[in-house]
Amino acid sequence: MSLYTPVANYFKFFSIVKTRTDRFRMPIDFYYTPGSPPCRSVLLTAKALGLELNLKTLDLHHGEHMKPEFLKINPQHCVPTLVDGDLALWESRAIIVYLVQAYGKNDSLFPKDPKKQALVNQRLQFDVSTLYPAFADQYYPWIFAGVPKSDDKEKKIHDALAFLEIFLGSSAWAAGDSVTVADIALVASISTFEAVDIDLKKYANISKWFEKCKSTLAGYQEFNQKGIDGFKIMVANLTKK
Repeated sequence: MSLYTPVANYFKFFSIVKTRTDRFRMPIDFYYTPGSPPCRSVLLTAKALGLELNLKTLDLHHGEHMKPEFLKINPQHCVPTLVDGDLALWESRAIIVYLVQAYGKNDSLFPKDPKKQALVNQRLQFDVSTLYPAFADQYYPWIFAGVPKSDDKEKKIHDALAFLEIFLGSSAWAAGDSVTVADIALVASISTFEAVDIDLKKYANISKWFEKCKSTLAGYQEFNQKGIDGFKIMVANLTKK
């Protein structure tokens, strides 16, 4: 018998154990609505990780997020919300970082190197504090309440886009030379801009990056584009005269 046989059997045993553990792992519940950019960013991250989520759609228009059983999970009653065992987590950027750290086979999507990770975090914070809020402040009141759009708010959107244009001028992707969760979060936002006909063509770096995201990110058509298409239909129905 070869000296290497016990070692080979050792690794074979733990490979079997891991496979069985993965097979019988409790499902990860994901409460979401398909048109939501933050929800779509989580779906894209899970797809990139090869992670299957137990999808639970919530109809916000009919108040499903206010039901007692959901409030028990998330008292802030927002989507996306993820439940993994005894962990209930909301806020999409927190969720996508958790998924990569918990289930990623490597650290490419969220680097462990402090400087690289800091840049990814900065881009995520830019999305959550500047880019996406500028869009939401202008377009959600118009879509859902018929509030007229504002020139000042539209300017804030383009100010944010101008910053992103600068960021994308210094690297191939949003936070470096490879895809990270920053790209996933940002493209979920940017694709929503396109859905309401915000002109992105004058931003050359954004346009180039956006097309790369469409062709590179796993599940883009299945999860992001399908959500965008549904969002467009909703916008058309709610804003028609």
